[in-house]
This record gives sequence, C-alpha cells and structure tokens, in this order.
Amino acid sequence: MAPSQDIILLITHSDDFFTIDRVAEALSKKGAQPFRFDTDQFPLNVGLTVQFDQSKSYHTLEYKGQTISTEQVKAVWMRRVWEPQFNQKLDPKYQEACAKESKATLAGFWDSLAKVSWVNDLECVNVANNKLHQLRVASEVGLIIPRTLITNKAESAREFFQQVEGKMVSKLLTALYYGMEYSSFFLYTNTVKAEDLEDAESLRYCPMVFQEKIPKQQELRVMYVNGHTFVGALNASVYEDYTVDWRRPGVNVGSWKHHQLPEYLVSRLKAFMGKFGLVCGAFDFILTPDGEYVFLEINPQGEWGMLEKELDLPIANAIADTLITQ
Repeated sequence: MAPSQDIILLITHSDDFFTIDRVAEALSKKGAQPFRFDTDQFPLNVGLTVQFDQSKSYHTLEYKGQTISTEQVKAVWMRRVWEPQFNQKLDPKYQEACAKESKATLAGFWDSLAKVSWVNDLECVNVANNKLHQLRVASEVGLIIPRTLITNKAESAREFFQQVEGKMVSKLLTALYYGMEYSSFFLYTNTVKAEDLEDAESLRYCPMVFQEKIPKQQELRVMYVNGHTFVGALNASVYEDYTVDWRRPGVNVGSWKHHQLPEYLVSRLKAFMGKFGLVCGAFDFILTPDGEYVFLEINPQGEWGMLEKELDLPIANAIADTLITQ
C-alpha cells in the first residue's frame, strides 16, 4: 500500500461482514484508504513489528500482502477485537500463553495509535461496557430505567420478584466467552417464573441482573453516530409470546420500521454519550403503550447492519464521515 496520511484502520475479525464492507466502501468513495485488520488472524497470518530507539518507535502491520505503518493511520474504527485463532500445529498447552502474548502485543499496538482519532476510544468502550455504570449515568441524564436488582442472594431475588408482582426478567452483566452456545439461557434476556426461583441458591456462584418486565409497544435499536441518531423499531407483539429478547437467533421479529425520537430524548442521549466519551453506539429502548421510552442498555460496538439494510439508513456513511473529519 502506498504511503498515505489518510489510511483508516478498521479493526474487526474474519467473520465480520456487511457493516465492515459498507464502511470501507464509504471511506473509499470519500478518498480515504481503508485497511482491514482481522484481529483473530493475529499472530498466525498477520505480521506485526515494533522497534524502539532513543527518540522514536516504529510499528508496521502486514496483512494480505499489504503493509502499513502507524504513521500513515489517520483514524481507527474499533469495530471488534477477537480471540486469536490457532491451528492444530500448535500444541494446545502453548495456546493460552501464545494468546496472552498476542493480546499484550496488540495492546502495545493500540497504544502506538493513541494520538489519532478513534471511533470509539478503547478505554471509553471498556468503561461504557459496565452495565451498572450505564444505568447510573442513564438515570443522571434523565433517561427512564427499569427497576433493577443485581444480586448473588437467592432470597433477595425472591423478594424483588414479589416487589415487581412477578413480572421479572433476568440477564447477565457481561457477555460470556465466544464458544458459548447461542442457545444458552444465559446469553439473552429471559422471563423469570416463580418456579425458577425455587432453587436459586446457585446465585451464590454467579450474581445476575433482575429487572422489572417493562410492557412493550415497540422495541427500538437506536444507532448514535457523532450527534446523529438512526432508529429502527420492532412491533413487540410479533414475538412477545415467544421470547423477551429479539436478538435471539431464529426469532421472527417482523420488519424493522422507521421511528423518530423526540428531541428531548436525543438531547439526553447526547449527554449520555458525552459522559462516556463515546462517538457512536447502539442503544436499546422499549417504547411502552403509555408512550414512555425506557432505556435498557448501550453497546458501544453494537450491530446496526439490519437498520441500514432494511431501512436504508446511512449509518456507514455517517461513521465514515466521522472517521475522516473528527
């Protein structure tokens, strides 16, 4: 790749598609040079070299026949960082150590790009991924949140179940490791029944989040990009009898529809993002039959491809503009 100060580094993984392609295409149309780095291919198929002397450091990245240096990178889109993938030639007993060293090397590579623009800054992403912090900040900026309990005590969970009159859902604070089966109970929001709490003593090993079950008219995915909002709405009645989480694979959620947020809510989202130092992120909201917008969570690296594909929302273009101009 020819030297340029307009290279935009796209950090992702091998199985990523559509969104990464749309952003790369938008960048190319705007005259920038996207460079895709599939993090799961490091170290096996990616060359990374770092050299230090008394006055300067040199970082080069080689992937798919192309080479760039950090000096050429103008901005970074932190789409995903994935686990290293090793083949059978590497003895399994060495894989953990190799993965650890690879992650440490990548951390140093990210640090070498500290002076360029990031969407989003990795430290800000790590802070924002704390769901308890999200709820506190959401409340501070005036967003409505569900009544919530986080506990490892079975008795507390049972008491909360009574407080919300048996209308309760459960979920985890963090995503589980990549190898977890997608059908797992723990990966998605689930309705809690009284019999589920009869033998809840196992909570002592793993605290969980319990929330009041909010009545739904619509569920919203709000993609926020540098002050702009792009919204898709689902009619909750289509799948409410089947599941409480539209993200579960195989769920027929119907068609995404356009939705306009009220200005006061957009203003609060801007305040929320400012608190975390985030440029973009995917919000989940419930719109109740009474017209209230209830905040569920934000994923700084959340999915939005379905909104661009089904509603023709120019999200990739907005991300590309932000990477080039920020």
